[in-house]
Amino acid sequence: MDSQNVKQRTRDTVDEPNTIVGKNNSKNVRFRREKRVAMAQRGIRSLAIAVALPLSLALCNVYFFGSTKGYGTSSTRSISKPFWFPPLWALHMTCVTSSFLMGLSAWLVWAEGGFHRNPTALYLYLTQLGLSLAWDPIVFRMSAPWVGLLVCLATFGALVGCSRQFKEVNPIAGNLVMPCLAWASFLAFVNLKLLFL
Repeated sequence: MDSQNVKQRTRDTVDEPNTIVGKNNSKNVRFRREKRVAMAQRGIRSLAIAVALPLSLALCNVYFFGSTKGYGTSSTRSISKPFWFPPLWALHMTCVTSSFLMGLSAWLVWAEGGFHRNPTALYLYLTQLGLSLAWDPIVFRMSAPWVGLLVCLATFGALVGCSRQFKEVNPIAGNLVMPCLAWASFLAFVNLKLLFL
């Protein structure tokens, strides 16, 4: 019975705006609520930037360098591709999706303070981003599948490093890198097949 009275009195003093304690508590509650809303707005803004930047770079890369030259075609004749070759639109869509996932996982690491504590994770992320953006021009514009294969292998290595570093900070961020790893290994097989077409 006594504990119920204590709980009731505590609620009464918090809820009553006419008492000094009630006024201070309502100000504190309002201040904390406003602070949480401001933090959430900053978090949404930073998430939008972290995802939109690599996504827009990947879309620009597809737009400017995503032609069919070098992807199962030659200058004189069309070469038949194996059945497991993805169509060009699916290849580009998956590259854009991979950029989205990496941007999201990098944001999760950044939100936890992982890039400040471990700058290697940031360097690996930027390396992976640069290499993945370099693959389209190398394979589609320059028609250099050997170099594209080396870029894919380097991207795979950077993604393995990202996965390990991200997992230390945020396990979800590390798991978001796994589909990107699978995609980089598949691109390496595509490049390997392009060498022998």
